[in-house]
Amino acid sequence: MFSSLNALAPDPILGLIALANQDSNPRKVDLGVGVYKDESGLTPIMAAVKAAEQRCFQSEISKAYIGPAGPVEFNSGIRELIFGAQHAVLQADRVRTVLTPGGCGALRVGAEFLKRCSENATVWVSDPTWANHLPLLGNAGLKLAEYPYYEAGSEGIKFDEMMSALANVGRGDIVLLHGCCHNPCGADLSEEQWRALTELADKNGFLPFIDLAYQGFGRGLDEDAYGVRYMAQHLPELLVASSCSKNFGLYRERVGSLSVLGNNPTQADAALTHINNVVRGNYSMPPSHGGAIVGEILADAALRQDWESELSAMRDRINQLRVLLVDKLHGQGADRDFSFIAKQHGMFSFLGLSVAQVDQLREQFSIYMVGSSRVNIAGIAQSNIDYLAQSITAVLAS
Repeated sequence: MFSSLNALAPDPILGLIALANQDSNPRKVDLGVGVYKDESGLTPIMAAVKAAEQRCFQSEISKAYIGPAGPVEFNSGIRELIFGAQHAVLQADRVRTVLTPGGCGALRVGAEFLKRCSENATVWVSDPTWANHLPLLGNAGLKLAEYPYYEAGSEGIKFDEMMSALANVGRGDIVLLHGCCHNPCGADLSEEQWRALTELADKNGFLPFIDLAYQGFGRGLDEDAYGVRYMAQHLPELLVASSCSKNFGLYRERVGSLSVLGNNPTQADAALTHINNVVRGNYSMPPSHGGAIVGEILADAALRQDWESELSAMRDRINQLRVLLVDKLHGQGADRDFSFIAKQHGMFSFLGLSVAQVDQLREQFSIYMVGSSRVNIAGIAQSNIDYLAQSITAVLAS
């Protein structure tokens, strides 16, 4: 049976990681992999995570299954983090949350749940969107379509075109939205644009499915959840996938959540039974360790304060690097306006380089980024930013 298979091409980003790892140039800069890095190039374990992990280790008395939905402590804590503890939909008991294996697990469980809700549903995704959105949603059997989002050249959002396209999306279809820190372009909807989009969703009846993978990495924990919270306040139904990989640094622990907002508690309960059934038919039960850590942090005031302080420092570092990169490129005499980088949020931005220029940066300067020129801003450090700016400027001038 296996003899009929041909080897698939490696994932572009995973292949880029391998190339960077093999490069012996001491000046190499890896801006491809989408993980947070500190000034030393390490993806650190947060101190609050270490402390919570130790508490969990000391207090855990069983390795029994935790059930398809995961631990109550995690689900209640992450639900309040996403929606806000005093949000009207939580007071009305309209939201149900489950622990999933990362944000990817949340997206896939959400996709299979939506397939049950509407057999012929189409999911509309932004152009561009995170590459893994397509297999996670499409392999569940959902049809995919694109709506305009990012405009190369102006480096802004084509909001009028986006709204015109979504004006034709109606009841029974889904619109996938990036809650904040858009991956891969870094250009986020404004609060005014979120309000306009909510009004359109209410009018046309399509379901927003929000991927909140970077809460806290853009402007702040509450600010980054503005779109989710506004939509929840004004719409009868909503689906939210979230990730703890970035804001808790729990990449390898695979911690995420899927939250469903129903029109009333009875509807939310019914939705939860189907979500749990999807989970049971996929991986049966989520892993406990990472969710227990997050639950411990969110339930303890001192740990939460420590975590928020660490997260704030990470966010400030990324935002400072954005400003500094723009200044360094300008100082090197780059013949292009890169000021948009400082106005965007999260870890990613497009540099607007051609594939040939990206190849030249890799081959001549050992600077690694994906072919679209999407860069991970958190991969930049004080020690390499001058070299990076010099190299980009040299390529632009060649």
